[in-house]
Amino acid sequence: MSTEAADNEVVSTPKSTPKYRGPIMFRRDRKPGGTADQNLLDRHGPSDWVHTDPWRVLRIQAEFVEGFGALAEVPRAVTVFGSARTHADHPEYKAARAIGSALAQSGFAVITGGGPGAMEAANRGASEAGGYSIGLGIELPFEQSLNEWVDLGINFRYFFARKTMFVKYSQAFVCLPGGFGTLDELFEALTLVQTRKITRFPIILFGTKYWAGLVDWLHDSLGGSGKISPGDLGLLHVTDNVDEVCEIVLAAAENGGSLDAVGTEDQW
Repeated sequence: MSTEAADNEVVSTPKSTPKYRGPIMFRRDRKPGGTADQNLLDRHGPSDWVHTDPWRVLRIQAEFVEGFGALAEVPRAVTVFGSARTHADHPEYKAARAIGSALAQSGFAVITGGGPGAMEAANRGASEAGGYSIGLGIELPFEQSLNEWVDLGINFRYFFARKTMFVKYSQAFVCLPGGFGTLDELFEALTLVQTRKITRFPIILFGTKYWAGLVDWLHDSLGGSGKISPGDLGLLHVTDNVDEVCEIVLAAAENGGSLDAVGTEDQW
C-alpha cells in the first residue's frame, strides 16, 4: 500500500452491542449462548444437575455478596419500575424523569432495572437533580446494557438475586406503565407485603388510565369473590400526580419506612 493510500485510509471502529453475564461483558463472537437463569432452571438430562447445580450455588452466593456489598451504604431509596420500550418523546418518559427528579430532591436515591425507556428516564431525572442514580441490570437473551444515567450499576445473572436487592434496599415501589417485568415486580411486592414477609411499604401505580383495567379486575374479581381480603385493596396507591408520589413516600419514611401507622384506607 502506498503512503498516499495509507494516509487516505478510513479507520473504522467495529461496532457490536455488548452482552453481559453478571459483571462480565462479551462482544462479537465471544457472546455465550443462553442465560444463567436458563441454565439453572432447564433440565438437560436425568443426572446432569448433580454435576453442575451444587457448584452453581457458589456463583449464586457470590452474586448476593456482591449486591449486598455494593448497596450496603446506599441512602434511603425508592425503586421505579416501567417499560424499557418507552420512547424519549413519550409522556410516560417525561413522567418517569419528573418522578426521578422529585424523589432525588426529596432525599431519596432512585433505583431502577438500569435499562432504557422509563428506567432510563427515572435514572436521568435523579442524576440531573444531583441525586444518587442506581441501576440493577439483568442478563437477558437479547441485548440490553445499563443506561448512561446510572451512577452505581450492578449486572445480575439471576432474577431472584436482583429482586432481593430491589426489596431490601427500597422504601417504596413506584410502577409506571410497563409489561410483564413490571407486573412481576408489582405482584411480588404485593405478595410480600400481604403475607407480612416484609414491612408494609408504599406500592404506587402511576398512570390511572393505564392501570384502570387491572385495578377494576383486582377490585371486582379478586375482592368480589373473596380471593383477597378487603384490607388488601388498600395496599396500592394509584395516582397521576408526581407530588403525591413524594408525599406518600415521605409519609412512610417519617414512620420509619412503614405504612402500618399511616393509614389503611382504601386507595382505589
